[in-house]
Amino acid sequence: MSDHNSSTPFRAEHVGSFPRPDRLLKARQDYSVGKILKEDLKRTEAECIREIVLLQERVGIGAITDGEYPKAGWRDFLFEKCDGFDSKPTVPDFKFRLYDGTQWDYPGEPRVIGKVHRREPLSADDFSFLKGLTGRPTKANLPTPSIAHLSGDRLFDRSVYPDRMIFFADLARVMREEIADLVQRGCTYLQMDEVPIAVLCDPQNREIVRKRGEDPQELIDNYIDAINESIKERPASMTVCVHLCRGNRGHGMADGGYEPVAERLFNKLNVDGFFLEYDTPRAGDFTPLRSVPKDRKVVLGLVSTKLPDLETAEGLKKRIDEAAQLIPIEQLCLSPQCGFASSARSGLSMELVERKLARIVEVADQIWG
Repeated sequence: MSDHNSSTPFRAEHVGSFPRPDRLLKARQDYSVGKILKEDLKRTEAECIREIVLLQERVGIGAITDGEYPKAGWRDFLFEKCDGFDSKPTVPDFKFRLYDGTQWDYPGEPRVIGKVHRREPLSADDFSFLKGLTGRPTKANLPTPSIAHLSGDRLFDRSVYPDRMIFFADLARVMREEIADLVQRGCTYLQMDEVPIAVLCDPQNREIVRKRGEDPQELIDNYIDAINESIKERPASMTVCVHLCRGNRGHGMADGGYEPVAERLFNKLNVDGFFLEYDTPRAGDFTPLRSVPKDRKVVLGLVSTKLPDLETAEGLKKRIDEAAQLIPIEQLCLSPQCGFASSARSGLSMELVERKLARIVEVADQIWG
């Protein structure tokens, strides 16, 4: 895998999304009720993206994104821009647990009612616009295929998809088409966001999957294979990283370290790097990092996108040193644990977001120069 751009992932990274400005949320709301035209929404969106690009350039972060401003949420555009999905969300199996212990349902993924096809670009148009705004390296974001299967086989109309392997083959084809489109537009760095594998690190969640009649170990293998199928035609010049996410509110949807999936995740997934959440004890310790092969990088998600405290440089360096006992420090990078706004809202002010990013750049410079 040595062909891929050796500088990516960068030492100072972020996961992709930023809090949406109020005027962008208002424009999206106005457009949804027919108050403004699509071009009005797009114009506001473009202005907001220019501002978030300037913020990232000012801070000096590794790869620039569009803040996911053209998307209402990190995964929903997949369902909106492909044929085959119902328009209504289902009731999910896994619940979010907030810090005060209350449980919270997020909208589950839609049912699959027809053959899945890519009707239009998922992110490629957005990427072209971003690339035109900056001379700095840019990064595109896509969800992994598994996000359409978080609630399991019960999502399928069996007359359309008698089994999940055919479904995953179609989803992987959608991703290959999208990646080919991104490559054509000059994209050399792609991050894919993966939730179900991280969620299945939690023994309680594996039990939920068993109760619905599925084998969690088999699912993990299926999800890894689906990502590999999605990226198998990428050119040697494109870096692909996978971000493992347990959900970005409160404690999220899962507890427990990466140990149950580490061996397979790090060795069977044909990617260049892993963005791993390590901001709270729910992510477990660094022990699983001993399984990471020499030619992969690990981006340690040590900075919280949920808690309003600014991490200290000393605290971050101490944790990176701990991780470096298990994996060479040359294989490590630093980032927040998740995007700053997986959906439109965030609990953090833009000023604090900028300070957290600046802290990441400061620490990365001190460690790696």
